[in-house]
Amino acid sequence: MAYNEVLYGSSTHAAIQLKSASQSTAMPSIAPDTDPPVATQLSASPKRRRGKRLLMCVAVLVALAVVSTTLNSRPMIEEREVAELAALRSAPDFQQTLATVNQQLAEMAAAAGVETAERADNLTIARRLSLALVGNGMSLEELRAFESKPTQEQLTWWTDYLLTDSRWTDYFAERFSRALVGTDNGPFVLFRRRKLNAWLSEQLASGVGYDQIVHEMLSAEGLWTDTPPVNFVTATMDEANEGRGDPIRLAGRTSRALLAQRIDCVQCHDDFIGSLNFGSLDHPVAGTQEHFHSLAAFYAGTALADPVFRGITDDGQPYRIKYLGDSEESLVEPAVPFLPELLPTEGKLRARLAAWVTDPGNRAFGRATVNRVWGLMFSRPLVDPVDSIPIDMSVPKVLDTLADDWSKHGFQIARLVRMIAACDAFQRDSRADFEVTEQHEQAWSVFPLTQLRPDQVVGNLLQASKLSAMDSSSSVFRRLEAYGSKQDFLQLFGDRGEDEFESEAVTITQRLIMMNGELAANRTGVDLINNAATRIATLVADDQNAIELIFLTTFNRHPTASETAAFGKELSGKTADERKRALSDIAWAMVNSTEFSWNH
Repeated sequence: MAYNEVLYGSSTHAAIQLKSASQSTAMPSIAPDTDPPVATQLSASPKRRRGKRLLMCVAVLVALAVVSTTLNSRPMIEEREVAELAALRSAPDFQQTLATVNQQLAEMAAAAGVETAERADNLTIARRLSLALVGNGMSLEELRAFESKPTQEQLTWWTDYLLTDSRWTDYFAERFSRALVGTDNGPFVLFRRRKLNAWLSEQLASGVGYDQIVHEMLSAEGLWTDTPPVNFVTATMDEANEGRGDPIRLAGRTSRALLAQRIDCVQCHDDFIGSLNFGSLDHPVAGTQEHFHSLAAFYAGTALADPVFRGITDDGQPYRIKYLGDSEESLVEPAVPFLPELLPTEGKLRARLAAWVTDPGNRAFGRATVNRVWGLMFSRPLVDPVDSIPIDMSVPKVLDTLADDWSKHGFQIARLVRMIAACDAFQRDSRADFEVTEQHEQAWSVFPLTQLRPDQVVGNLLQASKLSAMDSSSSVFRRLEAYGSKQDFLQLFGDRGEDEFESEAVTITQRLIMMNGELAANRTGVDLINNAATRIATLVADDQNAIELIFLTTFNRHPTASETAAFGKELSGKTADERKRALSDIAWAMVNSTEFSWNH
């Protein structure tokens, strides 16, 4: 079997036969479908039946209004923004960097001795962008607007549309905060994750450079409620610290999330296996305990002020540690593990550290962020693991090219996303007319097949059940319901936490949650108000058109002729409620298919 037949070798329509069988193996505490028995429906009084018909008429009118709005594309980006973004993309420096990146990607494939896949179709690339930037597929509303654009403009329009939508800043803020403060709840009184995430989102939306965002976060003082970046520090506070930040954890976060250096590996002993080198190949500097604890010393004075309502401040407390093999503690002065010439000599300790981390000359900062953003776009970083890029070893040239461009242009995350989205590797197909192997994916000669992260699975499921986009224009009730559904789903399904790029095998429990779980059942069941499948069955009489719409809504692609024929048999001759249930079964089969839960 070819490498990527794990995805493309599966038959979606055959999964319909599994629905009845799966419901007989429902997990405890997971509610199965609960449609009322036919006898109960028939026993209703005439008055009650008239009331139900009236409600149904009202629901149909509402659905018609929504679908009418859905199927008519609306302007989503202002003309002024279109002109500005077009100028940015056509600028000589942007085009030159993009050409260099594509050339280096071609050289990687050539060096690996592998063929490259053809370019994927626009809808496939658009789905990748949507999953990467907002965590779910496209809505039918967005897809219709996308298809209304000239073919050569579709992807640039879609990229710009997503990058002017608050969903992408909210989504990326959550992704970055996982690396910066972890996924634990933190101290209840002192830590406000939502405040930090909202602040990160606002900074990205305002076009603030990531260097400035990081600088403010590392050096912030004040209350965690009205100075959100200070939550980077308060996330490490607990009762054992007695109102002080934890220098060990803060140094570890700084080294891994911002520099992609596993300096915390030498906090207990010197590096005796040669895995860390803070010099060069010609002049190596082996990692020692002192390297880590000198970094931690920058955070030693971080504590609650007196009085407490002043929040976090720096009280100047020195840093002491007992090194392995010593009998007494040593006073450790703050120092950086490499490039000491970039460290300012004046200012508060954390502000000096922040300036060193974000200095354009500190290539580790650029590499770490570019590698993480690449990982979010492809679900696989350029250098794996994402938090370990040795400074004394060669890296893919693409990484340094993107990092240099990003540094020269104000550390703008949106520019970096546009560059990656436009490069050949992102737009290549995941399958080809040759046998695709892991070697092809490692050389980026094909788009890598990766499982959706749990947050993407639930986001994809929620969006596939709606015809319009689940964005800031959605009602408060709809957004609250979606948020609650996500939390409930992730509690059962599981979350990868900080290790977002660690690929894991799908468990039997996760399969059962998708097949029998309450959310999947509710989002594919017969429900005119809440579910796309029922709306399509009610409002679209032609079976072929109905099948096409359910494919666009769920997979963001048009069905093949064989798929249309196979699903057509499922709908053939069915009317009214029977037809709704048939399309509901099709929707259930599609969200339980391999294609739905993979990025490709």
